[in-house]
Amino acid sequence: MPIDVRVALSVGEIARRSGVAISTIHFYDAKGLIEGWRSEGNQRRYSRDVLRRVAIIKVAQRAGVSLAIIKAALMELPSGRAPTARNWRNLSTRWRDMLTDRIHSLVQLRDQLEGCIGCGCLSMEDCPLRNPSDRLSQLGDGAVLLERDTNPKS
Repeated sequence: MPIDVRVALSVGEIARRSGVAISTIHFYDAKGLIEGWRSEGNQRRYSRDVLRRVAIIKVAQRAGVSLAIIKAALMELPSGRAPTARNWRNLSTRWRDMLTDRIHSLVQLRDQLEGCIGCGCLSMEDCPLRNPSDRLSQLGDGAVLLERDTNPKS
């Protein structure tokens, strides 16, 4: 579907209407999250559907979704038109599930934190915070994470 250049928006207009900085629009473009083109005067132009995509990016980032996941999701959407309510439902359901998992992990971390403060072991079999399933036992005995934290080059 050809883009009507008469309704194309400048980077400044996209930034103003979406509430983000011009540099953010350039960043999103460089990362492949949105797509624009160069005008005959070599200025960056965007179709109106980019406004909806920027809104989706902002919501997803606020929810803690990584740019890589956002990009993959946006690539699934048809290009040249604004995402539909159905598109948004599909994206938001996936991201809601990710947030639910993250919330569960944080609640578990909060509830287990008190029993771990100050132990210093970091590699005991029963440490669910820093060493689930005793993965660190493969790296050696003692506080292997503390050694790694203080000497990042080793």
